Amino acid sequence: MEKEAFRSGFIAILGAPNVGKSTLLNTLMGTKLSIVSPKPQTTRHRILGIKNLPQAQLIFVDTPGIHQPRTRLNQYMMRAVLEALIDPQLVLYMTDVTKQPYPDLDFLRRHLRDTSVPVFWVLNKIDRIRRQELLPLIEAYPYKEAFAEVIPISALRGENIDDLLRTMLRYLPEGPRYFPEDMPTDRDERFFIAELIREQVLLRTHQEVPYAVAVSVESVTPRDDGSLEVTANILVEKPSQKAILIGQQGRMIKAIGMHARQAISTLLRRPVHLHLWVKVRQGWKDQEAILRELGFHQV
Repeated sequence: MEKEAFRSGFIAILGAPNVGKSTLLNTLMGTKLSIVSPKPQTTRHRILGIKNLPQAQLIFVDTPGIHQPRTRLNQYMMRAVLEALIDPQLVLYMTDVTKQPYPDLDFLRRHLRDTSVPVFWVLNKIDRIRRQELLPLIEAYPYKEAFAEVIPISALRGENIDDLLRTMLRYLPEGPRYFPEDMPTDRDERFFIAELIREQVLLRTHQEVPYAVAVSVESVTPRDDGSLEVTANILVEKPSQKAILIGQQGRMIKAIGMHARQAISTLLRRPVHLHLWVKVRQGWKDQEAILRELGFHQV
C-alpha cells in the first residue's frame, strides 16, 4: 500500500477582536497557548501553535483582532496580523454569530490579492444561538462563495472542531515537518509568564486599566529546592491606574499575584515564587524603546 503523503502548512487565524481566535487555538492544540478574556484585544502578539499528527503538521498562527490602529502598540498588533498573511497555506476568518459582523472581504482582498490561498469562513459561538437561526445568517451573506469552506463551530465547547480539523487537512499541501515534534510553540517561558500575569489583570480590572497594562519579566531564577523565583513589572500609564492595580491594602495586587502564580506553576509544573511591581510609564504604548523590550517587532 502506498504511504500517505505528509501534509503541512501555516494556518492564519484572523478576525475582529473578541471573536474567539485564541479559544480556537487552545482547543485545536488541546492546551492553553493563548490567554483568554472577555475583553477585546486580549491577544497582542502573533503566537504559533504547532500541532503534530502522524501524517501532518499544522502550524496555527493566532493573531490580534483586526482593528484601526491608534497608537504605536496598535500598529505593532496590526503588523502581526499582516505578517500572518505573507505566505499562509490556509486562512481561517472567524466571526461571532451572536454579533453577526460579516467577514471583511475588502481586507482579505487587499492582503491576499496575489495568492490563491483557501480561506474558510469559521462562524464561532454557535452554542449561543438557536440552530434554526444559523442557516439564514449564512445565506444572508451574499459573498459566501468567496470562501473555500463555511464551517460553524463552538470553539469553547469543541463543537464541530473535528470537522474543521479534517477539512483543513484536506486543503493542506504536501510539505515538510517545519518544526520538531516536541515543539508546541515558538514562544519561550518568559513570554507565557508575562501573558499569564496580564491575563489576571484583564480578568480582574475594568474600564481603561486592562488596555493600559503591559508586563515585563525581569528575572526567572531557579532555587535549590527546585522552585522558581520570578520577578515581573506591571507597567501602567497613570498613577491612578497603579492605585487601582494595587488596591486597598494591596488586595488587588495580591489576588493578581496569587492567581498568576498558580497558573504559572501549572504551566511550568513546578512551584513558583512570584514578585510583582507596578510601575508608571506614561505613554508607554507609543514609546519605541519600551515596546521593543516588550517583544514587539519594529513597524
